[in-house]
Amino acid sequence: MFTGLVSNVGRIDRVRSTDAGREFRIHCDYHDLAAGESIAVNGACLTVREFGDGWFTVAAVVTTLDRTTVAAWTDGTRVNLERALRVGDRLGGHMVQGHVDGVAEVTAVLQRDDARLIDVVLPAELMPLMVLHGSITVDGVSLTINALLNDHSVQLSVIAFTLDHTTLGALKPGDHVHIEADVIAKHVERLMSVHLV
Repeated sequence: MFTGLVSNVGRIDRVRSTDAGREFRIHCDYHDLAAGESIAVNGACLTVREFGDGWFTVAAVVTTLDRTTVAAWTDGTRVNLERALRVGDRLGGHMVQGHVDGVAEVTAVLQRDDARLIDVVLPAELMPLMVLHGSITVDGVSLTINALLNDHSVQLSVIAFTLDHTTLGALKPGDHVHIEADVIAKHVERLMSVHLV
């Protein structure tokens, strides 16, 4: 379980194919990792395989590569990192599982006073889970939906701190991002689906 509050921005410095899947070595500011630890990498929960002072490796299997942008990561790619929530930690964002529900495309990036407005087109199946001022996770970052633009797009309003401390500040139209819908909305939709047929 995560909160969507990014604690470090890492950089991939090696990509290779292994028996465990496509492996990424990530340079970061973490110095006390453990093998088997879960880390959200751009919102995708991955498992630490090896680690050292300021680096760790994770591997993505074919199902992860099929439903995320992970297959496109190369040497030099910057990624948002969050370590798993510990019991007793502050829950400053919202409940995030690290399970990517889909990939969205950025269609517009505008500056309005002190906020960066980012419009994204979501996979159709995710739109029913979106509510005005509800929670959404974008590349592992907990955000609030600023507007429901139409039946396939939402607008995000991102503050300066988030822009400076995550990879979201570099987003531009045409970029693709991981989306995780609010877990409570997903459970409610599933429970109600049998009554809506």
